[in-house]
Amino acid sequence: MNVLICIDDTDNLESRGTGELATIMAKEIERRSWGRCDFVTRHQLLIHPDVPYTSHNSSMCFAADLDLANLDAVIAYASDFLRDESAVGSDPGLCVSVIDQLADPEAIIAYGRLAKKEVLNKKMAYDLAAQLDVHLSEHGGTGQGVVGALAGIGLRLSGNDGRMKGWLRIETKNGLASVGDITAQAPLGGVRTMTGELLAATEIVEVDNKPKAVLLDGQIYLMVSPIDNGDGVHWRTTPRSQLKKF
Repeated sequence: MNVLICIDDTDNLESRGTGELATIMAKEIERRSWGRCDFVTRHQLLIHPDVPYTSHNSSMCFAADLDLANLDAVIAYASDFLRDESAVGSDPGLCVSVIDQLADPEAIIAYGRLAKKEVLNKKMAYDLAAQLDVHLSEHGGTGQGVVGALAGIGLRLSGNDGRMKGWLRIETKNGLASVGDITAQAPLGGVRTMTGELLAATEIVEVDNKPKAVLLDGQIYLMVSPIDNGDGVHWRTTPRSQLKKF
């Protein structure tokens, strides 16, 4: 069965990031043969004085293909892991959702989008989680991270929010690579312009160091922006500073 696992508010400015903890969790789930895990995505939530976040107020989510018999073990492991590994001063939350069992996917997607625009609270999160029969739990501090953990599930489920944790490792020739070469090296849906067009396999892209990919239409894409440097190359990977809207 397809499951989404999301954690939030596990770090502080000096500790390992929430994304690193999510990656460790995903690897451990696979090591224990409970299932296969997909990439981790970062979902930016509202930055506001009334939101008590410890670092950057972003949640981290990944998908897992699990056997139903392993679901309780995964939740127990993730709960213990967050209790033991979250940073001092953090307020960690965990959300686990079986996608096929969601009675109202649009409700959790709407909640996720709302968390990017408005200040939400724990009661709202717990009420919706109970309504949708989604696992939601807190594992230290105030437990405020349940708000972002539930929101991250909705945003990942929407298929149109989030940046892939880490960066793509793409071999180039003098900093250039064709779209076909890029997609052969990375698990991408394609290379896409910031205005939404897919580039043909023969297009040449100037690849910056540590290029980021984003989640759009349910797939991961490398985003590019137009350039005109006089050598016939018309595209370069979009800098991270311009990917914040994702």
